[in-house]
Amino acid sequence: MRSLGCSLQGPLIFIMLSYLLSRSLCQVVTEVNRRSYPTFGPAFRAFTTSSPQRGEASDNGSVVTYSQLKSMLSNHDVQLFDVRNPDEYQAGRISSAVNIPLGNLEESLKLSPEHFQQKFNVTPPGKDDDNIVFHCRSGNRSAKALDIARHLGFNRVRHYKGGYSEWEERERQ
Repeated sequence: MRSLGCSLQGPLIFIMLSYLLSRSLCQVVTEVNRRSYPTFGPAFRAFTTSSPQRGEASDNGSVVTYSQLKSMLSNHDVQLFDVRNPDEYQAGRISSAVNIPLGNLEESLKLSPEHFQQKFNVTPPGKDDDNIVFHCRSGNRSAKALDIARHLGFNRVRHYKGGYSEWEERERQ
């Protein structure tokens, strides 16, 4: 009987190790795919539903107009994030906008509130805040910023579709 127990011990250990390794491998592959190919999920949803594709935000409450943004700024009721590159931001910007380049947005929104406050010198946005607005030059990058923020649970974010180009033009009038 002892030899039967010993003969089962090797295969049992092998099965247990195989299970653990395969489960770990699946978790690693899933995480790598999520980070490497973030557009698959939204693209698949866009294909199977009528929701907008990545970077093509629908206008159902997610777009802020020039006059709305102007009002939000005058009432100090906006968390405005400029997702253009730093050189574009330095060349001209909307007052009180905080520059977080699109390439850094995801990692910045994942920062702890304390680190966000330290890095950007503003109160960090909350996932339930309805006054978060992204803008860029012409609306394309800010639409992508919406997608990134929504993926992280910021479901009430909006963007200024006209971007800095429209802002600059309207401010000159």
